[in-house]
Amino acid sequence: MSDDGELPRPADLPVEPSPHDLTDEVERATIAAREAVARARAAAAARGLRPGMAARRRPRVAGESRSSARSDDRDPQLFGAGIQRLVADRGWDVDVAVGGVMGRWGSVVGAQLAEHCTPESFHDGVLVVRADSTAWATQVRLLVPTVLRRLAEELGEGVVEQLQVKGPTAPTWRRGSRTVRGRGPRDTYG
Repeated sequence: MSDDGELPRPADLPVEPSPHDLTDEVERATIAAREAVARARAAAAARGLRPGMAARRRPRVAGESRSSARSDDRDPQLFGAGIQRLVADRGWDVDVAVGGVMGRWGSVVGAQLAEHCTPESFHDGVLVVRADSTAWATQVRLLVPTVLRRLAEELGEGVVEQLQVKGPTAPTWRRGSRTVRGRGPRDTYG
């Protein structure tokens, strides 16, 4: 027994805090809350706000969108409209237009011409067309001004600046690892 008449407690049992210790904790929490409110008031005063003042609306910034009942760019869009916006944003307008002409080549240059020549590539204003024979390659070369005028009507001026006509590709006559130098067989290739 101790001097004040209480039994000694074992060291492993938790000691309950005294009421005096709880009062100190409440006081510390109250002080921390008051300091947080004082910091918030100082921040509001720095922004020009006063207690009891109605909230101000921010001025609308160009390009900023807000939620409303009216439709805007954030609403679901039609697929075609989204693709058109993507093409315009990326600067693919010319490439897509030329690709469209290549896709409907027969309706642009005529069925007979399209039957014997096909567009191969487009790069830096040069459209490369391959004919299926040397005779048709010569014929298309004679029609280059007409075809360029028709392409300008479809795509606009200055998109296709040059039309390069190529003949058919010749088959290789090389067989095996050993070959003889020379011109090879004479035919109407290119």
